[in-house]
Amino acid sequence: MNPARHWVEMLTDTIHRFFIWIIVASYFIAALLPGFGIWIREVELGSIVFFQNKIDLSLPPLMLSLLLFNAGLGVKTKELTQLAHKPLLLLSGLAGNLVTPLAFIIGISFIMKFWHNPEEVQHILVGLALVASMPIAGASTAWAQNANGNLALSLGLVLLTTLLSPLLTPLVLHAVGFVTTGDYSEDLHEIAADGVITFLGIWVILPSLLGILAHRLIGEHRLAGAKSHVKLINYCILLLLNYSNASLSLPKALSQPDVDFLAVMLIIVVMLCIAAFATGYLLARIFRANRKDMASLMFGLGMNNNGTGLVLVSVALADHPQVMLPIIFYNLVQHLTASFVDFALFQRGAKLYKPA
Repeated sequence: MNPARHWVEMLTDTIHRFFIWIIVASYFIAALLPGFGIWIREVELGSIVFFQNKIDLSLPPLMLSLLLFNAGLGVKTKELTQLAHKPLLLLSGLAGNLVTPLAFIIGISFIMKFWHNPEEVQHILVGLALVASMPIAGASTAWAQNANGNLALSLGLVLLTTLLSPLLTPLVLHAVGFVTTGDYSEDLHEIAADGVITFLGIWVILPSLLGILAHRLIGEHRLAGAKSHVKLINYCILLLLNYSNASLSLPKALSQPDVDFLAVMLIIVVMLCIAAFATGYLLARIFRANRKDMASLMFGLGMNNNGTGLVLVSVALADHPQVMLPIIFYNLVQHLTASFVDFALFQRGAKLYKPA
């Protein structure tokens, strides 16, 4: 093996094992040393015209598009043909990914009417709206694969929610816009009516499709040798995106901590994440699915593409940086919950699940 490739693989494996803690470290660095992260956000790279829309180019959306291109590059289209045998599982996963978080947010909006600070309630609701409206995270396929899940179902859920995001994301944002108030409600409706479709089309859908096309043109055999390099690039991009986005909100949150706000936000985020994973479990039981399908449903419904949500907030809601906090919290919580679910159900507790 080429020595350089060997070192890349070793480094990639090390990052993979400790990735959640590296993300946590990046948040602490963002809180203490936000300067470089803010600089990343402020770099201007000109503009382009796309279907008569002027698009300003900056580093965060470009990094996001590269991340989605690499995700498409890893899609094996042959595996997706297996989904024709289980369309109900795929469609139920899509419905669960839409209905569960939306119902949760609407319920929380009524409960939080008793909270003493209405502004903090809006921060939480808008942040949760961005979490709920995003496609399923590509990282869910890695968790499902580690748990010996149905990789075709995992990929199908990621691709389906990604391709339908121009329809589903505005739907969720409009719905939450009706339970929020003031400037926050107006922002959600404005983003849903215009900005989010263009954003998702250019920075999410297009690079994903180009990645899938590139995979077809290059071929699986030629790509095999570059997988470790692609993974390493993805980890670097994810870390930079998380650090850069957190640089806008975490310094203030930690320098002037509002303990009760942070505590209630963490509780709500954890409850939403548990509800999402539980929906995947319940769907598997309802459809008498095997453990492989259950793993894919649980990790798929529990993990959203928060990187896209953070970039969208930083572009469209820059005047409300505190909205990023629920998204940042959810990003950490979903990985910690995924780790617990993997250990409790699919590693140590493999005998706990028996098809009905």
